[in-house]
Amino acid sequence: MGTSPNDAGDDVFDQFLTDRGHTVERVGWEQEYNKKQCPECGGLHEDSATLCTVCGWEPTA
Repeated sequence: MGTSPNDAGDDVFDQFLTDRGHTVERVGWEQEYNKKQCPECGGLHEDSATLCTVCGWEPTA
């Protein structure tokens, strides 16, 4: 099950999972050759990208 990294309820959801022994991991960009790759849709972007122009995903801090 996936959740949006920009969802306001993520902190509550993450705490719920952590309290029950699950590891919560923040998702960031993947690397594909010399480009950043969106983990949500697979879109490729320059290294300077801060959000996915294909699906709107952006990494959490």
